[in-house]
Amino acid sequence: MDTQPRTTQVVIVGAGPVGVTAAILLARRGVRSVLLERHRDVYPLPRAVAVDDEARRILQAVGVHEEFAAIARPAKGLRLLDARHRVMGEFRRDAPHGHHGFPQTTLFDQPELERLLRRALARHPECELRGGAEAVAVEQDLPGGGPAPVRVTLRDGTRGGAVEHLWADAVLGCDGARSLTRDAIGAVWEDLRFEETWTVLDVRTALPVRTWEGVDQVCDPARPGTFMRIGEDRYRWEFRLGADRANLRELVARWVDVPAGGDGFEVIRQARYTFQARIADRWRRGRVFLLGDAAHLTPPFVGQGLCSGLRDAHNLAWKLARVLEQGADDRLLDSYQSERKPHARRMIRLAITTGWAMTGGQDRAAAVRRTALGVACRIPALTSYLAAHGLGPALPRGPLTRHGHDPGPRVTGRGLTGTLVPQPWVTTDRGRVRLDDVLGDSFAVLSAVPPAPSARAVARALGAPVVRLDGTGDAHDDTAVTDDGTLRAWLRAGRADTVLLRPDRAVLSTVPAGGGAFTGTAVWAPLLCTARRRPVPDLS
Repeated sequence: MDTQPRTTQVVIVGAGPVGVTAAILLARRGVRSVLLERHRDVYPLPRAVAVDDEARRILQAVGVHEEFAAIARPAKGLRLLDARHRVMGEFRRDAPHGHHGFPQTTLFDQPELERLLRRALARHPECELRGGAEAVAVEQDLPGGGPAPVRVTLRDGTRGGAVEHLWADAVLGCDGARSLTRDAIGAVWEDLRFEETWTVLDVRTALPVRTWEGVDQVCDPARPGTFMRIGEDRYRWEFRLGADRANLRELVARWVDVPAGGDGFEVIRQARYTFQARIADRWRRGRVFLLGDAAHLTPPFVGQGLCSGLRDAHNLAWKLARVLEQGADDRLLDSYQSERKPHARRMIRLAITTGWAMTGGQDRAAAVRRTALGVACRIPALTSYLAAHGLGPALPRGPLTRHGHDPGPRVTGRGLTGTLVPQPWVTTDRGRVRLDDVLGDSFAVLSAVPPAPSARAVARALGAPVVRLDGTGDAHDDTAVTDDGTLRAWLRAGRADTVLLRPDRAVLSTVPAGGGAFTGTAVWAPLLCTARRRPVPDLS
């Protein structure tokens, strides 16, 4: 056994998309990490196939959005079919840019995404990826202490199974549904009461396939199914039944005519999955955190499984970096679970409700649900609203969201705090770029008016650039941007002149329309104070 203690700032257990994304986000903020993955290479079979525009924005934050666009396929929306495959309704998503600046639904091949994320990771020397290294224990509060709060014991398959110890200031458990890390912190699953077994088929074929470049959802209680095209010659079907290769032709016959011998129809993978709805009762103990499938499991009906994991990484990385690198208050890390868990629960509930409405049961109530769904889908205003607004509720109330006076529209019961700023294309003196490329990796102030001295004081304390929508950068070295009116309209709807944006693009605080100071500084400022910068002034 290795007796020499080796230390690092963060150990990440699991190098799937969530773990690698977390590693890159930490590396961009100067945090060193070791990423442990029991497989020696990218897992070769497809699993996740869809992300929304918010997830693509997170991929932008790690610097892979352009490469991802080359391997991805925007979906044109969702089409609901009845048992005879007649169209009940369509939720079209034809716009090239949603709220976050990307198509609202994108289909892709997970192994390709993982490979490009690993190529991006290789550009960051702050992170060491160790393939073939399996974590076998995660321990903290050890008798006698150690050089860091958490000890990870690993078995290195590339060295004949040699056992090593890593000491870390924090551990991120991105190790999936059977998470060792979850067991290590004593977390248990809360069952949200949904469990179904489905057959998933991933296929490569050059045969003519009847598809409309969107997602088909078959609302048939006897044989519910989902179909989508995820690449030039790649397709996925999912069916709620115990299918095997003997009846594949029957299953896919509505979309493609497969020859009797199966020529030209290559099944890449056929697997049975148990779709579950679960959430861990705790996501943190000390300096050990759960992310992705280690923290939550969702049915696939609204395509939010991977999206939720990427949100976890985006939410936690900047907070952990601020604590480890800049000495911020450790209580800042408490907001990870308090913000992400209710949000994830809501998305799981949405997936369950959607699944039952589309496929659930064969009783009279189920028939009524599907009839009501069909009627609703024929209301143009409703389908347009749902397609335009998509998913992603605001973060729940907490010290970093919706505190004090928030002058948002009363029709929604909330203002801008806790919501994500839209990302249009903007024009600067550097040319036309996406908004986040102007905001940078840290805090930012976005204003439609010349910021008041109090707002500038907050910006200086947080090292936040000031981005102006009124077309001037003036003597303060502000960055002037112009857009298509999206940002001004968003501020106007939120009754705000100026917003303070967190590194994950959520609104931390606002200056009400007509002037004033940022709200709630007495609540959130103490959590963000660091040893390296002057305190955030209390303006409350």
